[in-house]
Amino acid sequence: MKNWKKYILWFAQEHTDFRQAEFDSLVQLFNLEYRKISLDSLKPFWILEFPNEDSVLKIGSRSVGVRAIFELWSHGQDYKSFHKELKNYIKSNAAATNCWFKRECSFKITVETYNKHLLQKEKVQKIETMDYLPLEGNVDLKSPKVEWWYIEFWGLDPTNVPETPEDILFGRWLGNGQRHLIKEMSLKKRKFIGNTSMDAQLSLIMANQALVQPGDIVFDPFVGTGSLLVSAAKFGGYVLGADIDFMMLHARARPSRITQKVREKDESIRSNLQQYNCETRYLDVVVADFSNPLWRDTIKFDSIITDPPYGIRESTEKVETKYNGKPINKDVPHYPSTSHYSLRHLYKDLLLFAAKHLKNGGRLVCWLPFHKDDYTEKMIPLHKNLRLVSNSEQSLSGQTARRLLTF
Repeated sequence: MKNWKKYILWFAQEHTDFRQAEFDSLVQLFNLEYRKISLDSLKPFWILEFPNEDSVLKIGSRSVGVRAIFELWSHGQDYKSFHKELKNYIKSNAAATNCWFKRECSFKITVETYNKHLLQKEKVQKIETMDYLPLEGNVDLKSPKVEWWYIEFWGLDPTNVPETPEDILFGRWLGNGQRHLIKEMSLKKRKFIGNTSMDAQLSLIMANQALVQPGDIVFDPFVGTGSLLVSAAKFGGYVLGADIDFMMLHARARPSRITQKVREKDESIRSNLQQYNCETRYLDVVVADFSNPLWRDTIKFDSIITDPPYGIRESTEKVETKYNGKPINKDVPHYPSTSHYSLRHLYKDLLLFAAKHLKNGGRLVCWLPFHKDDYTEKMIPLHKNLRLVSNSEQSLSGQTARRLLTF
């Protein structure tokens, strides 16, 4: 039975351009219904309606952009309207809210402000303005049975803070997002990394936009040190990858950490998955040139997640096909020479590969580098059998940036 209620999604104020794409992907992944109430994608606080509490908590079960989720009790643009709405909510929803005000129900009220610092004394004063709350339980700051949050939003511009808050919100805390995974899977503690290993937060966002779920087969054709495989496996996918760099895949390349002189013997993509208890979802990685066909036509992937080499810190290469006429000694290991693999041809091959090997409804998630002054939508690679569903920008250094494309 649907019982539509309003909820607050509190987002971390970073990678804001990826926020909507991740949210839309999770809505599709869990087949959720929702209604927009107050949704400015740049603001950290979204107000949405969901048919039940379980639905909104599913967003929190996967999102790395969401910090916390609350059941909304009151929202106003000024103090008078805020307090009026909160009083009305308690009165009109007495049957549902009385359980939170009983003597045996301990509580905690947290005051959160955005773009405005309040002293502890001022925070206490904010709480005292809600003395009409029929609280009977004891205050418990460590493990309360119910936790309310009072939130004031003072705009996004720290150089132009308004005289009064733009939004005032009050709600019951329901749960947090998955931001703990960012620290848990940090590259600083990762067993095996390279110069271009994708950081944990962006890797997890990519896995979400790829709709990875338990049992999926996920492929990265430019796997490097496997950062994207780690995130996909963390969400239940079975992962495999390929890369032309023999030395990197075998952990024989020069270490990326300044303090490390030589690679450790047990460094590998498999060891990364072992580190996060995901080894059972590791299929394999192969040394392969992406520009040459390798996979059988019948192989289908649920998603392809990749960060192609841009030729900046990692060169774009393919196997050189010229034959110089010299006989090959089969008793000696042969390492073929490589030639430049242009970005235009690389992305053309990538989209062709995805169109051929993705299951119906499967997703390709990849990065596209560009110079900000040169960017136009015409730069986005397209294929007649693939539909672009999101395009988010991440600024890098100076005038360089990259876009995360989801097809």
